[in-house]
Amino acid sequence: MRLFLVRHGETHANVARQLDTAVPGLDLTQTGRQQAEALSERLATEDLGAIYTSDLIRAQQTAEPLAAALGLQVVVLPGLREIQAGDYEMSTEWGPFVDAVRRWRDDPEHTIPGGDSGIGFMARYEAAIRRIAGDGHESAVAVSHGAAMRVWVAATAGLDPSWLEGRRVDNTVVLTLDGDPDAGWRLLAWGDEPITHG
Repeated sequence: MRLFLVRHGETHANVARQLDTAVPGLDLTQTGRQQAEALSERLATEDLGAIYTSDLIRAQQTAEPLAAALGLQVVVLPGLREIQAGDYEMSTEWGPFVDAVRRWRDDPEHTIPGGDSGIGFMARYEAAIRRIAGDGHESAVAVSHGAAMRVWVAATAGLDPSWLEGRRVDNTVVLTLDGDPDAGWRLLAWGDEPITHG
């Protein structure tokens, strides 16, 4: 299937550089709402069978214009939620959170204090993606979150971590993938940048 994995639009926490990962999370800003409208215009010409979002309000608000344009219901999948920051929730000091997530490469059992472990995050995110693929659509959108998207795509699309660290996960960026949970996933584009595979 073709999977369009989308980061939500701008939120007030993004502007304040806060780690906002808990449910329900903060709303989109006015800029975020404009980004959601632009996303709708970009994807409305795709032959989309379904739209999925995490259970955080910003992801659902990002999907609403596209769902309205296509006459589709948004399907909420809690597994698409952001990596849970736990004790670092709403902090503006991102270092400990980023360091903890990086540790997952070598120690997937490592747990963010009060938050996700690498194994726990991957299990719930993979289950959500498997549900999307299992619904049988040739093409679908999943609105999710920056850190979650980066970690899952790196793990499943065989990307070099150093290449990935040089790529921003901007609000409403679209990562385009082909594949399925059993055969694997191939990253086709990072936003407007086509990905070439050797």
